[in-house]
Amino acid sequence: MKIRWMMKGTLLGACNCDWGCPCSFNARPTKGFCEGCYVWHIESGQFGQLRLDGLTMALAGHSPGAVHEGNLTTLIVMDERATAPQRDALSKLSLGKMGGPWAIFASVTSKWLEPRFARFEFDGRGLNSRVRGAEVIEMALGPILNPVSKEPEEIYLDKPTGFTAKRTELGRSLKFRVAAELNYDHSGQYGEFSQFEYAGEGEA
Repeated sequence: MKIRWMMKGTLLGACNCDWGCPCSFNARPTKGFCEGCYVWHIESGQFGQLRLDGLTMALAGHSPGAVHEGNLTTLIVMDERATAPQRDALSKLSLGKMGGPWAIFASVTSKWLEPRFARFEFDGRGLNSRVRGAEVIEMALGPILNPVSKEPEEIYLDKPTGFTAKRTELGRSLKFRVAAELNYDHSGQYGEFSQFEYAGEGEA
């Protein structure tokens, strides 16, 4: 049975690369490897007749080289407040079974870690957004500061071919850590904020 789905909301991202993130420009990671995380806060969403409003989900990964080369180890973290049907829907989406940006990540994932569930606290305020998923994920963003004046810089990336977002505000992470089977802290590196809107369908 085919199921149609849609969602829109706020997307936060952070990784271990320098500001700007080479992946955005099809270049290799700053340090040769990639450790990063995306967090999607669904403001409104529907999976068939099932509502997904207010839920949050995250995808954290480690790649020994450029992500597009494959060998990504991926951890999915879902909102513990989700009901059993909502958890099933988020699982199908995050595993890339229903299309959307997660299908791209799934295509380069060689190892899936056991999914985690966490109570998310989300505060969406542009490049001053914060999110915490229990003890598993913590991310706090801020603008890039001019090295001379120390004033915030306003920097956007418009990328019509982008698969996570078409327009992204570039910044830095004030705090970024993942503490699970994947374990790293890359606070002070790249961070981003965007609004997303996706739709698709797939076999349930």
